[in-house]
Amino acid sequence: MIAWRGAGLATLLLLANSVWALPAASSRPDKASAHAQIARRDLLDDSLPRPAAKDLALRPQGEHAAEALARFVEGTGFEEEGETEKALEAYRKVLDLDPGQVTLAVRVASMLSHDDQNPEAIDVLKDAVKARPNAPEPYLQLAFIYARYLQKHEQALEYANKAISLSPRAIDGYERLCEIELGGGDPKKAIAALERAAKVETNDPQFWIKLGRLYAALLLKPETPPSASEVSRLNEVFQRASTNGQNDAGVLKEVGDYFAATQQIPSALPLYLRVLELQPDDAKVREKLATAFVLTNQRTRAIETLEQIIKDHPEKYQPYELLGQLHDDQARSLARAHDSKKAETEFRKAAENYEQSLLINSNRPTTYLRLAELLLGSLGQQDRAVTLLSEARRRFPDTPEFAYYLGLALREAKRPKEAVIAFEESLNEAQNADAEFLKPRFYVDYGAAAEQAGLYDKAAELFRKAIALDPPNAAEPYNDLGYMWAEQNLHLDEAEDAVKHALQLDPTNGAYLDSLGWVQYRQGKYDQALETLQRAIRNLSREDAVLFDHLGETYAKLQRLPEAMQAWQKAKSLDPTNAELTAKIEQHQTQVSRGAPATVKP
Repeated sequence: MIAWRGAGLATLLLLANSVWALPAASSRPDKASAHAQIARRDLLDDSLPRPAAKDLALRPQGEHAAEALARFVEGTGFEEEGETEKALEAYRKVLDLDPGQVTLAVRVASMLSHDDQNPEAIDVLKDAVKARPNAPEPYLQLAFIYARYLQKHEQALEYANKAISLSPRAIDGYERLCEIELGGGDPKKAIAALERAAKVETNDPQFWIKLGRLYAALLLKPETPPSASEVSRLNEVFQRASTNGQNDAGVLKEVGDYFAATQQIPSALPLYLRVLELQPDDAKVREKLATAFVLTNQRTRAIETLEQIIKDHPEKYQPYELLGQLHDDQARSLARAHDSKKAETEFRKAAENYEQSLLINSNRPTTYLRLAELLLGSLGQQDRAVTLLSEARRRFPDTPEFAYYLGLALREAKRPKEAVIAFEESLNEAQNADAEFLKPRFYVDYGAAAEQAGLYDKAAELFRKAIALDPPNAAEPYNDLGYMWAEQNLHLDEAEDAVKHALQLDPTNGAYLDSLGWVQYRQGKYDQALETLQRAIRNLSREDAVLFDHLGETYAKLQRLPEAMQAWQKAKSLDPTNAELTAKIEQHQTQVSRGAPATVKP
């Protein structure tokens, strides 16, 4: 049977509220569908919903009805015990007494077909047709048998059309007709069957919701996006379902889910709101509604909705997680707008919600990573990040990303030796697991930790690895390699070459110009260094203490102490806690006070 979202469109025969209630069908596999690859004809299913059979109440004729009821009860007992053959025998005796019990006839025919007894199944159904000529159910089952088991396409279509003529406002016949055409390899005719159903005049919301499922199963395919006309057709059918089902929460939820799944979020919103009017305590719909608000940039309403969910259901982790994401997104928007104070408040709220989500459900690796990113970056709480990631590392030992993030946290917490160990573990684990994060960024991060730990040759090796993986975008590792050697006053020719490569890729980058100026300083090319560092200052988007320190050192080498003092004082204003700058300024203070006032400002 055609299915949307991986489920059959109907369950097996249910005879609720009837003496005729039957046990579940045999679970043994159907011989015709036991192959690994399902053939087209296997799209057919005989599980169309059937109306409940009439009670086998004792009528004035008396004896036949009483015997039929006894045989029926006997058959259900056999079927519950898995004795299918005895159950069939009992059921057929019922039909011998009362062939007009169409629901039971369809059930018996289905059981016979599963045992490859198709002629017998057909006889049972034709007897039912004689007894109840206006009942569509036997014709639907005949259509199924002729299409699936006998591969007689024309006869199957004839029976399906007969069922439609008997019950034109029931979706079952059109569904069967669509299945037969699709099983015969003609999707256009399958669509035509649905178009025929779409012309039916009915106010039954279930008719339209089932028709919508059938259309969606045929038109919504990941590899082939639907055309605008197909989407319009789907929308029309689902809208008719919602129009006729304004008081049916189940229908409205399904229509809302369709619009949400097809990225038509504004159309889903009023449907979810209506469901909440009908079912105020439906937490799942509240979550869908909050997500829909997020996708339509209605953050305030999304936050209000989630806060209400948390108030009503504080034990659920999902609302905390989604609320954390909302505050996180809002904080980043504020940060881009340079409203740092409000941004920090939002970042803290995001972290609090992520933490609460993890307290309720600690098996969410993504939430650990989101919280760790906040602690490492926006909130600057490296020690907390180390604690969090250490816990995540223990909890998810097979996830190498946590070792990577732990390395970052340890590096930022100034624990470089431990960071190097974490990075190396993540490298080994990622290689074994074929992880996707072994990209240039990983080797740059690892290299920075190795440099911080004093493992300069190791760091150089890692920076070169990052360069080799993506040379056209390797400006950062080129610069890191050159600056590291300049800082150590080693391999200055390689340092100069590396920084120049970085500048070829990004000529106006102030940080890279600073690196080149520092390499030139180490090479004793002070005039070139001064010119390069002054150019770096003009190109930096924001002032940097290290650059002004380098400028001060260069002025000092050129015996221009007043300008050097100004540069160092500027660096000190940008980095007030830097003890080395304080000592440097005090050391040269006396010399400057004896000389002429500075005339050139950096």
